[in-house]
Amino acid sequence: MTAREKMPEENKVLEGFVSIIITVLNGEKWVDSCMKSILEQEGDCIREVSVFDDFSTDRTVDKLLSWLPQFSEKSIKLIVTNNSFKSPRGVGFGRNRAIEASSGEYLCFLDIDDEMTPCRCAKQIEAARMNPQAIVGGKFFRSPPGSTERFTKWANEIPQDMLKVQIYTSHGPTVVMPTWFFHRSVFQAVGGFSEDGKGTPEDLIFFYKHLDLGGDVIRVDDIVLNYRYHEEATTFSIHWETIWKLRMNHLMDNVLTKYPWNSGFTIWNAGKQGKRFYSDLPESLKKLVRCFCDVDSKKIGRCYQSYDPVMRKGGPKIPIIDFREAKSPIVVCMKIDLTDGVFEANIKSLNLMEGIDYILFS
Repeated sequence: MTAREKMPEENKVLEGFVSIIITVLNGEKWVDSCMKSILEQEGDCIREVSVFDDFSTDRTVDKLLSWLPQFSEKSIKLIVTNNSFKSPRGVGFGRNRAIEASSGEYLCFLDIDDEMTPCRCAKQIEAARMNPQAIVGGKFFRSPPGSTERFTKWANEIPQDMLKVQIYTSHGPTVVMPTWFFHRSVFQAVGGFSEDGKGTPEDLIFFYKHLDLGGDVIRVDDIVLNYRYHEEATTFSIHWETIWKLRMNHLMDNVLTKYPWNSGFTIWNAGKQGKRFYSDLPESLKKLVRCFCDVDSKKIGRCYQSYDPVMRKGGPKIPIIDFREAKSPIVVCMKIDLTDGVFEANIKSLNLMEGIDYILFS
């Protein structure tokens, strides 16, 4: 199923307070460091930690319950909800159940394998109070150091005014899910996370729907999380083609069918990425592609012609021009930070405005 249209009746809301939301599957080895980071939060805005155990087969639940005395000492309620289906149901299902069992006015999301920095909740609740319709993200450390350097740089350095613009890169939401913090009404407006199970990018689905409903996105420029990188992370269960299709559909529905894009557009990159983008367009949008543009002199001046193996015929011939001759609007099918700044300098030389004259689809 997709995100649920109607959530069950909620607990009485604890106004002004925060619920930490965690879903876990076999996270025994991470429990202690995660719980410790919650107890070390500055201020006293946390009133409960709501954890959904998605049918763990290790000692995750026992380890969680061992923290009851420490949380009780700080007047924080620890709620552990168990999966009754006897098989894992996925992160989206778990988050919805953990939220249903919670009562904080504000929701702070945390993965069991990560640790919050002491300032996190104090900084983000302040931002959420000022921006009640926003997903509030934050900067993060990546552990071990040096992991996913391009992604980390992008997520920590993307300008605030680009958080609702650079939403079609392969990196996913412009504020990373483990740093999300928002007012409960944001969750209610979207209707919950997708419950389609393993392999579903439930965070990106939620993010797009939030934006489609007019929601905002902001980031506190403080390090709020030690974001751990390891091969057991749920990120690795999501196939890149699933993300690609989701990004394509949202771009087509929200950009390419709107003015001025529906009067014709250019695809930047006559290589593999640009051709894949073109081939995945429906015929109605392929007709809007004026040309490809590129920097490769071996391609410039030629034409690209796709071939339909079912119909056994070639498509229209699309000219490939020098990027300096490209006219907006442009779908840029290039990955950023891969050419020592050459690509970025090329696009800057055209004096185009991102989000209006061009969209990054990398």
